[in-house]
Amino acid sequence: MHDTKRVFITGASSGLGAALAQRYARDGAVLGLAARRTEKLQALAASLPGSAQHRVYALDVNDHAAIAAAAADFIAAHNGIDIVIANAGISRGTLTEYAEDLPAFEQIFATNVSATVATFAPFIAAMQQQARAGDKGCRLVAISSVAGVRGLPGAGAYSASKAAVRVYCESLRVELKTSGVRVVTIAPGYIDTPMTQMNEYQMPFLMPAEKFAEQAAATIEKGRSYRVIPWQMGVVAKGLRLLPDWLYDSLFANAPRKNRGL
Repeated sequence: MHDTKRVFITGASSGLGAALAQRYARDGAVLGLAARRTEKLQALAASLPGSAQHRVYALDVNDHAAIAAAAADFIAAHNGIDIVIANAGISRGTLTEYAEDLPAFEQIFATNVSATVATFAPFIAAMQQQARAGDKGCRLVAISSVAGVRGLPGAGAYSASKAAVRVYCESLRVELKTSGVRVVTIAPGYIDTPMTQMNEYQMPFLMPAEKFAEQAAATIEKGRSYRVIPWQMGVVAKGLRLLPDWLYDSLFANAPRKNRGL
């Protein structure tokens, strides 16, 4: 196993991505930081311990060629890869009855689902080679959401995309089981980030991003297949899965909804 962890993170310029970058940098990891906002990305990299060794990739995860090029550059620069965190994601309220929301559905699925696949794909061969050589630390990590446990009213695109991420990672986890590469899915509840700060409704068990990053890093290190953070939302998620449809529908028909366009 490589002594210094090599970690590639998408959506790294703010929120969960920035918190994860700060967490791994404190441990001495070398980072590949990918995001659209160049100035914020560069400022983050400059603020991190070991700033000179981190690599910054200003790109849109929907540009799959750019992601592949960034992956190749990072692997070549650091002679391999240990952890890939597909964190980039977007959210907004959507309603199927409005034809003008269809592009939002497409954009959310492209960013949250297809870009996760595009982020993982160029790293898998290198990870498999390292695993064959005895490296037990290779991790592909996807950020799903508690919103993907059941379909939330007014969030059809976001809930469906995060459910798709979870099920996709289950398929990938089984596909890679014998290779030695671990696939980890983390489902955040309400974490204090710019994305959740736009919500106009109460958010139970709201957790600081820094605390989330600590718990996520521990989960990734252990190679756990799936974890909800914080644990209280894990209990809620298990309960939601058990609800029969008629009861779930009755309870959530009037639930607060994210505004369309946010």
